[in-house]
Amino acid sequence: MATAPHHRAGPLTTFAHLFLLLSQNVAALLLLPLVIVSAVLTLIWVGLPFVILTGHLLRTLAESQRRTIGHLHHQPPIPSGYRPLPTTGINRRASTIITDPATWKDLLWLITGTVNILIIAIPVSLLADGIHQALHALGLPPGDNGLYGTNIPHNLTEQLLLIIPATLFTTLGITLLNPAVRLYTAFNRLLLQPSEKARLTARVAHLATSRANTIDTQASEIRRIERDLHDGAQARLVALGMHLGMAEQIVEHDPATARTMLTEARETTRTALIELRDLVRGIHPPVLVERGLHGAVHALALTHHLPVTVTIDLPGRPADPVESAAYFAIAELLTNTAKHADATHAWVHVNHGLDRLVITATDNGHGGADAAPGSGLSGIRRRIDAFDGTMNITSPPGGPTIVTLEIPCALSSPKTSPSSEKD
Repeated sequence: MATAPHHRAGPLTTFAHLFLLLSQNVAALLLLPLVIVSAVLTLIWVGLPFVILTGHLLRTLAESQRRTIGHLHHQPPIPSGYRPLPTTGINRRASTIITDPATWKDLLWLITGTVNILIIAIPVSLLADGIHQALHALGLPPGDNGLYGTNIPHNLTEQLLLIIPATLFTTLGITLLNPAVRLYTAFNRLLLQPSEKARLTARVAHLATSRANTIDTQASEIRRIERDLHDGAQARLVALGMHLGMAEQIVEHDPATARTMLTEARETTRTALIELRDLVRGIHPPVLVERGLHGAVHALALTHHLPVTVTIDLPGRPADPVESAAYFAIAELLTNTAKHADATHAWVHVNHGLDRLVITATDNGHGGADAAPGSGLSGIRRRIDAFDGTMNITSPPGGPTIVTLEIPCALSSPKTSPSSEKD
C-alpha cells in the first residue's frame, strides 16, 4: 500500500500558512459583531435570515481554517461534522444551524480568535522586528526609521549595536516558529474537530445521502442501458429478422432482390455489433480491464480532440469499482472542458497517497465552472460520493479551472497485462 511521505514544510511555506491563518482569524474577529447582532435579532423573526447568513459565513471561515491547518502538515483537513441544512424553510434552516453542536464549536473558535492571533503574532513579530533592525543597521531605508532613531548608523559600533539584537530576534522568531505552529494546531484541532457523536451523526447522514444518490444513479444507468438496447441493437435485430424473412420469401423467384436484402441484413448485423460494443464499453471499457487506469486514461487522451497531457503515478491498481468510477469521472471532466471551457489544453494528474486516490484535472479555459444540480460536475460528485470521495473546484472567472477528486482506497499489486502473460 503506497502512502505519501510526510514532508516538513520549510520556513517560508510555514510563514505563508501562518499569514493565511492570521488573515482568517482577523476575518473571524470582524465577523464576531455580526454574529452577536444576529443572535440578538433572533428574539424577533427578522433575525432568522441573519442567522442563516452569518452561519454560512462562519462555516466558510471555519472550513478554510480546517483546510489550512491540514496543509501545514500535509495531512487531510480537519473534518467538520456539520449537519446537512434543509434546502427550504427559513425556520428549519436557522434551527438546524443554531442546534448544530458543530456551530457552537465554531463559535468558540470565533471567540478565541484573539488567542490565535497572539500565538501567530509572537514569532512573526520577532522575525519582523529582527529584519527591521538589520535593515536599519545597513542604512535601509534611509530617513526616519521609527523606533530605532532618525539617522542611519555611521560607524561599525553603531551597526553592531543593531545587528546583535536583530540577529537575536530573528533567531528567536525562527526558533519559536515550529513550537507556535504545533501549539496553534493542537489548540485549534481541539476547538474545530467535531465530537465523536457529531462525527458519527454526520457520517450516518452522509452515508444515507450517498446511498440514495447511488440508488438513483444505478436506476438511471439501468434506464439508459434499456433505452440504448431498445432504440439501438434491439431495433437493428428486429430489422434484421424482417430482412431475412422477406429474402426467404422471394429468394426463389427474385434472387437479385433477395441478394440485396441479404447484403442489407449483413450491414445491419455489423451496425448492431458496433452499437453493442459501444454499449458494453460505456458500462465498463475493455481497455480499463486490460490496461488499468494508466492505460485507459492515456487512451482516452489520445482519442480526445482537445490536447491532453496525462501524468499518472500509481504503484498499483485500485479496486475495480473505484477504478471504473475514476475513469468515468476523468472522461466526464474532459467532456465538460471540451464543451464549456473554451480551453486549448487540459492536464490530468493521478497519484496515490495517504490511502487516497487523488485526481487533478486542469484546463486553461475561461473558468466559472460550477457543480450546479443537473450539471456534469454534480454527476461526478454523486458518482464518487458512493466511495466516500470528495471533489474540490477552483474556477475563478478567466480561469484556470482546477478540479481535484479524492477517493479513499487501497492499491493492490498491478494486474498482469496480456503482453506479460505471453512472455
